[in-house]
Amino acid sequence: MLKQLLGSLAEILARTEAHATEHKIDHDAYLQARLFPDMFPLLRQVQIACDFAKGVSARLADVEVPVYDDKERSFAELQALIAKTIGFVDGLEPALFEGAEDREVVLRPGTPKERRFGGHDYLVHYGLPQFFFHVTTTYAILRGHGVNIGKRDFMGKY
Repeated sequence: MLKQLLGSLAEILARTEAHATEHKIDHDAYLQARLFPDMFPLLRQVQIACDFAKGVSARLADVEVPVYDDKERSFAELQALIAKTIGFVDGLEPALFEGAEDREVVLRPGTPKERRFGGHDYLVHYGLPQFFFHVTTTYAILRGHGVNIGKRDFMGKY
């Protein structure tokens, strides 16, 4: 599911870039677009979606979460980030996930905001909802700014 929606993100970003170029719209008009002033712009929404995809996968596979710089500033750089994230997820052997439903996941260890989850609860109640939120927000920003995309585009190929 993570790869499916990352793939759909890549597709809708490609369509957005083509739309912007065709209509002579500055790419930053989309990359910096927000649903509301107190929300992150599209660039950051995509970065966070990728952070959750790799973070959820790594934590449930019990491997170190890779750190990405989050310095992307263009459609091409976002496409590279998505490809790198999919590559990371693809590189995790299925055997690493054995017993993941019972694996303890600790977020922000040692801080006052530390949260502990069993693997299943982490996936269902925290990781996937966070991922979906940022993918959905990216879609909503683009749809709200006139990019011709629909539910099929959001769902991607499965």
